[in-house]
Amino acid sequence: MKCLFLAAGYATRLYPLTENFPKPLLEVGEKTILDWLIDDVKEQVDEFIVVSNHKFAEQFQMWADRHTIQITVVDDGTSTNETRLGAVKDIQYAVEQLGIDEDILILAGDNVLDFSLIPFIRFGQKYNCSCIMCYEENELARQQRTAIITVDTDSTITSYEEKPKKPKSNLAVPPFYFYKAQDVSRIPEALAAGCGYDAPGSFAAWLSSVTQMKAYRMPGKRYDIGNLESYERIRSTYTGLN
Repeated sequence: MKCLFLAAGYATRLYPLTENFPKPLLEVGEKTILDWLIDDVKEQVDEFIVVSNHKFAEQFQMWADRHTIQITVVDDGTSTNETRLGAVKDIQYAVEQLGIDEDILILAGDNVLDFSLIPFIRFGQKYNCSCIMCYEENELARQQRTAIITVDTDSTITSYEEKPKKPKSNLAVPPFYFYKAQDVSRIPEALAAGCGYDAPGSFAAWLSSVTQMKAYRMPGKRYDIGNLESYERIRSTYTGLN
């Protein structure tokens, strides 16, 4: 199985800290954000892939070269926030460039977790289908800024909507996805059908409308580093994570 990190953003809300440095390589405790994620799942993964923009690709490669595990850095060729490809097109670009034809775990490269992702991987393998995570979000304003799903009693997704004005439930979707190989290959089909390409969940939303997908309940907390305040907060509370 492959693990792909979405790391091609420019983190403008963290300037000046990330003006010339990629957010996923910021340190939390004694490790980078990416290293926290890698250390959790490295026994389940045979190759890690980091999709970077051109501006930060060299820094990611220098970081990757310090590891003994296989880490491949893919440069998507963009150099500004305005010309970025968008998450779904970055996934497509990496899949096509590397010829990926197996199951893939896709993670945002800017989240620190206080739980393991391994049960999520096993959940997808158990049901033999593509899966997402979900968690309860009870604040309407936050629901309207993320993806919201509904599920049946067997955890099958029954609706999936990005940034709904009128959410159908309180089940929000974090940027963690487990895709079966046959589903990853459908990204061009999704884009041709009008699937959004900026938000990473847009492909999952489209896919859930054409094939069965399951939702795994997130068992702990995630710390999304979106601005300087959130970064300082997680740095001060990292002890005990993972």
